[in-house]
Amino acid sequence: MSDNLKNEIGAIGKRAFDAKYLAGKLSSDDKNRILLDVAKALEESAKEIIAENDKDIEAAKENGMHEGLVDRLRLNDSRIKDMAEGIRQVAELPDPIGETIDSWKLENGLDIKKVSVPLGVIGIIYESRPNVTADAFALTFKSGNVVVLKGGSDAINSNKAITKVIREAIEKDGFNPDFIQLIPFTDRSAVNELLTLREYVDVIIPRGGAGLIRFVCENSKIPVIETGSGNCHIYIDEFADLDKALPIIVNAKTQRIGVCNAAESLVVHEKIKDKFLPLLSDAMREKKVELRADSQSISLLPEAKSATEEDFGKEYLDYILSVKTVKNVEEAIAHINKYNTGHSEAIITENQDNAKAFLEGVDAACVYVNASTRFTDGFQFGFGAEIGISTQKLHARGPMGLKELCSYKYQITGDGQVRP
Repeated sequence: MSDNLKNEIGAIGKRAFDAKYLAGKLSSDDKNRILLDVAKALEESAKEIIAENDKDIEAAKENGMHEGLVDRLRLNDSRIKDMAEGIRQVAELPDPIGETIDSWKLENGLDIKKVSVPLGVIGIIYESRPNVTADAFALTFKSGNVVVLKGGSDAINSNKAITKVIREAIEKDGFNPDFIQLIPFTDRSAVNELLTLREYVDVIIPRGGAGLIRFVCENSKIPVIETGSGNCHIYIDEFADLDKALPIIVNAKTQRIGVCNAAESLVVHEKIKDKFLPLLSDAMREKKVELRADSQSISLLPEAKSATEEDFGKEYLDYILSVKTVKNVEEAIAHINKYNTGHSEAIITENQDNAKAFLEGVDAACVYVNASTRFTDGFQFGFGAEIGISTQKLHARGPMGLKELCSYKYQITGDGQVRP
């Protein structure tokens, strides 16, 4: 790593640290006004942003990027409008800062309040999706935080363009544009350097594939909130309504293949496989989804390939779906808990006992009954834009909205008390 790169990233961290005390003091009215102005500026700058995004798309295709990943990278008028709408939704949400979470009075007369406060400086490391740049700003800013972004090299032009628009809108409103900063280097060593800025950065949030997340968790000197990859399962119970099951599977697998809440694995009760799997085969053939099946189900899926052990634990981000046959709901739960990533799992059943066993037994951030895993999303949960889907259990789990970007402190008021 060059000394210049190291010094510049250090300077970014220092500016963020200095800005965090300003961000934490902003009024709700000021934050909301800035957010609305940023949303408007993004829409007005759509042409310029798309022109920069086109450069990233062209480079991605030249480098042989998979179709699903190219889709995650692509921006158009509709997606920029969605970004702006997400920011407007965040502006409409209640301000989480300064909320009294709890309060009580001790016998000695001390008044204690537990009050929500910002986390501080949040470093976000993410891959191809340039919409994360706008989403991350909206959520971190509304929750009183400052954000340092390190996007993937695939989206460098898009991220620079979006960040430029946001910073200009903030500055136009008379505030410090360093509430958001983008590390402009594509060198991988820039990530390593960001992970060492413990004196300036309070928390790191990685968003991307399993490799990125593992690297950040293993190398960061800063506390990490892990947002995991998604090997999401759908279990078709023996009491499933197949009229519900097929549309749910088609939606969860094929609506968008390059997202973490897409279904990657199907688990089928053996008593229903003879009736269900031929229907599945037809539906997946129509959507051009390749099936990889175990020995009990492959004979009912004429175009399927034999599944390997690796297939049951893989996040494909592709038109591929693994199929596993089980004897009962307990075996389904055990299989899912062995191979899942703690993200989103679903059961299709009309049996309330099996639904209850699945909800209680599956170890994941989000567990569904008779619904698509694609609903694991901040917008769908009513949070507005989200910072990611946390698959860990400490601090935050599932879609992370405004409240998940806050910490708290105790405020204690006395009248001369001393400890005896």
